[in-house]
Amino acid sequence: MTLVTESPSPGIDFGPIIERIGPGKVVADTLTMTRRGLLRLKHTPQQLFDVIVIPIVFTVMFANIFGGAIAGSVDAYLPQLVPGVLVSVAITSSVVTGVQLREDMDRGVFDRFISLPIARISPLAGSLIADVVRYFIASVMSIGVGMVMGYRPNSVLGTVAGVILTMFAAFAISWIFALMGVLMSKASAVQGVSMLVLMPLTFTSNIFVPVTTMPTWMQNLADVNPISHLVSSLRSLINDGTVTGHVAWTLLGTLIIIAVFAPITVRAYLRKA
Repeated sequence: MTLVTESPSPGIDFGPIIERIGPGKVVADTLTMTRRGLLRLKHTPQQLFDVIVIPIVFTVMFANIFGGAIAGSVDAYLPQLVPGVLVSVAITSSVVTGVQLREDMDRGVFDRFISLPIARISPLAGSLIADVVRYFIASVMSIGVGMVMGYRPNSVLGTVAGVILTMFAAFAISWIFALMGVLMSKASAVQGVSMLVLMPLTFTSNIFVPVTTMPTWMQNLADVNPISHLVSSLRSLINDGTVTGHVAWTLLGTLIIIAVFAPITVRAYLRKA
């Protein structure tokens, strides 16, 4: 990582001075930017509206609408619904990463960061890491609302593992939306395109209904849908306390997303910076 500064003598042009930034400096700057993101959540708590209110609305609404039709009762439907709502809310909230990144770039916030003696990657990395708190809140709210309605996880360790897996998956997907935030010209465009991508993925999965009720062609899509693998992973971990092959596929998919999109996003961001 390098940092470019101007010549220290205004009357003599020595050209730009290149300073080499070590890994320790990069980590320290990233943690500082992460703290900035957390403070922004503290001072503007309305940004947590989606991860607090949506789990309540989704769980109560879908449980009472689909519970009797799909599982015979609300109580019988909750073990299927709660992990699905957890995944849906966490993945959807990762869109905010790209939207806020685009807004900061439009307001010139990142231009000011470039003029500071910090690693240029730290504002991007700090923003993505700070949003992990949003995924944790989404997970706690989803499980908490389900428990208020009568849902009882069967494995504490499985529940913790499921929450961590969901947060990791949402963090991986946030790299995709961060790339959109860098490349697209407006925050509204980032949000619109993101929803256009997530809506089909969400509703052609096993989040809310069994895939056996779908047409054959849609069942085939649902079976290879990465969100279906994530939801199945959570159901096995939280409801049964078991690790299935879906967990391995989910981990493989998230690692591939990070390996592909993280370098592309960083390169595109540094060019903009």
